[in-house]
Amino acid sequence: ASLITEIDKKLLVVLRDGRTLIGMLRSIDQFANLLLQDTIERIHVGLEYGDIQRGIFLVRGENVVLLGEVDDNKPLGVELKCVPVERIMELQHQEQAEKEEKEKLRQKVLAELGLPAMSISEKVEDMYN
Repeated sequence: ASLITEIDKKLLVVLRDGRTLIGMLRSIDQFANLLLQDTIERIHVGLEYGDIQRGIFLVRGENVVLLGEVDDNKPLGVELKCVPVERIMELQHQEQAEKEEKEKLRQKVLAELGLPAMSISEKVEDMYN
């Protein structure tokens, strides 16, 4: 399948750092770099989401994990609740703090067992590596 057929369609793009973008694909190149117009960054926490307007967005092809067409006419299989950006950012911050607490606990347990563990500062920001 070729990305040429996706030009001028609304796409959902998941990036290596975990961000989700939704926008109109306007251009591509030989490296699969994408130019999205009217882009929003959608943040999900549980069954709630918030959208941040990003405008024109250039995505380097090597950062794309998943790409798919968005069909606005198709009903969702799950009821998601749209919340204000401030609320979703607060929820995301809480979720990240909880993950960090769990990671600290995991590191402590591994250290008590005498197993080597990678520290949080050594982790790569790419959640798909």
